[in-house]
Amino acid sequence: MMQDGFYKVAAATPSIKVADCSYNEDQIFDLMQQAADRGVSVIVFPELSLTGYTCGDLFRDRTLILGAERALRNLMERTKDLNLLAVVGLPVAAGADLYNAAAVFCRGELLGLAAKSNIPNYTEFYEARYFTPSPEYREVTLCGETVPLGSRLIFPCENAPELVVGVEICEDLWVSDPPSAALARAGATLILNPSASDEIIGKSPYRRMLVNSQSGRLISAYVYADAGEGESTTDLIYTGHNIIAENGTVLAESTQFYTGLTTADVDLQRIHQERLRTTTWTNGPEAAAIPFVMEFPSFRLERKIPPLPFVPDDVRDLNERCELILNMQAWGLKKRLAHTGVKDVAIGVSGGLDSTLALLVIARAFDLQKLDRKGIHAISMPGFGTTSRTKSNAQRLSELLGVQYQEIPIHAAVDQHFKDISHDPAVQDVTYENSQARERTQILMDIANQNGGFVIGTGDLSELALGWATFNGDIMSMYGINCSIPKTLVRHLVRHVADTASDDLRAVLEDVLDTPVSPELLPPVDGKIAQKTENIVGPYELHDFFLYYMMRFGFTPGKIYRMAQHAFAGTYDDETIKTWLKNFYRRFFAQQFKRSCLPDGPKVGSVSLSPRGDWRMPSDASARLWMEEIEAL
Repeated sequence: MMQDGFYKVAAATPSIKVADCSYNEDQIFDLMQQAADRGVSVIVFPELSLTGYTCGDLFRDRTLILGAERALRNLMERTKDLNLLAVVGLPVAAGADLYNAAAVFCRGELLGLAAKSNIPNYTEFYEARYFTPSPEYREVTLCGETVPLGSRLIFPCENAPELVVGVEICEDLWVSDPPSAALARAGATLILNPSASDEIIGKSPYRRMLVNSQSGRLISAYVYADAGEGESTTDLIYTGHNIIAENGTVLAESTQFYTGLTTADVDLQRIHQERLRTTTWTNGPEAAAIPFVMEFPSFRLERKIPPLPFVPDDVRDLNERCELILNMQAWGLKKRLAHTGVKDVAIGVSGGLDSTLALLVIARAFDLQKLDRKGIHAISMPGFGTTSRTKSNAQRLSELLGVQYQEIPIHAAVDQHFKDISHDPAVQDVTYENSQARERTQILMDIANQNGGFVIGTGDLSELALGWATFNGDIMSMYGINCSIPKTLVRHLVRHVADTASDDLRAVLEDVLDTPVSPELLPPVDGKIAQKTENIVGPYELHDFFLYYMMRFGFTPGKIYRMAQHAFAGTYDDETIKTWLKNFYRRFFAQQFKRSCLPDGPKVGSVSLSPRGDWRMPSDASARLWMEEIEAL
């Protein structure tokens, strides 16, 4: 599926026979057929796979060299009807030079020969006995064609601009200045590595780290194909350890002692967007470009797209991230307390998720700063929509944390305000709702002044993205510690604290977690929350998904929609996803003016809406292009 920049790629380890080029050709052909049937567009085989890496002095034998060339010619002829770009290793003689090369071909056409630059000649390696280091560029004749050979070749696909292939061979990756760095700076987005990396104790995790880190360093996809079964075991063992990584994340990895295909769906549009937003990424010296054209097979996307991109799937990773974020939030507030010399803060506590998280973090920060928690003024301000459940949770939480708790009902003050502005309280419109939010903010600011302190804001990243906050109300504070934490992650942070808390505190936190998200600005029905946020603005898990891929990678609404279809299959139907995607973009553009004046707050993840560095957008920007694309879905 070329749509949206996804390409299925494969690292292939055939079972070979050393020096039997015809047999090896058949094994490679079989795997190419299998790959084509699975929708693979690009496939790479191990180093010297047509001959075997362990041929020793036979590499200088003309019979072997000609046999490898003949096998390549046959292989190209046999696969000319396959929509595959393939990279297959073989020795290539040119005059007095013998190169450890990799043939790059597509639909029967030999495009070029990438050759190995760094020839190892230490410990168990003695390639310098046979091979010449690659030049940057030269032309050679192979299979009756004159083609470029070198270490500075890239292969751009003319009908798929994101797909630009570069090739380095085995040892090239392990040196201090890998050729792949120059290839990536010349435009390669997909680096292929045909390799024959023998196995010794401790080498496989290092190999994995090397491939993964190189993909991150180069902001690229990286496919590493390793030699395996059939290589000579006279002195060494080869285990077919294949790895596919993308920008610092391993997408697929074979087990050791593996034969066959290792596939993954790489997102090269994501690579392009990441390079575009990283201003330290610069284009380097040009490489010789050998363009090609190919048709792209349809395939079922196997790549897992997490529905909660802000939340790690692995429990251990999630726990580590939660603890790190809580400490980052607390250390940010600790610095602000130390800088100002303030020993008192005010926070509005509603019994909801956001204020619960904020209060937990404030308590941690006070402990770090060695301040008395009695300097934390937790103010409950029940209004027209407050339920006994949320109010009691706010009070109980404050008591268990040992902070000062105060209850200040706002009914009378807001009723007086309605009289002052001649508003009928029976009209429960935006004025009715926002008057309560602004009254609460005024109380918090004044209590902070009374105590020589400042107000801690509780709003989260998801609310800021949607503009689900009252201007000159709850959006205002002196320090917003939840400002870069999305709602889906807020829940896990509170859960993390609950899992390690005392029984009493855990009970309160679990009830907070079970309470519907609500601003509680409209009167309850039968004592229960009547105003549920997600019924109004949409599910936060969808909005956080939209936000992540829009902000982090600049993807189009169409691509985000199709990714959401894949990620939320069985949870939301297409029309529901489209409805809330439209609502997300409409609100995001319309509510920028609120984000332009956000208070200070710590950035803890890769997505933030701070106007001081992370997100600068005109408040009057038109959403027309984005909305038209959504309407056309």
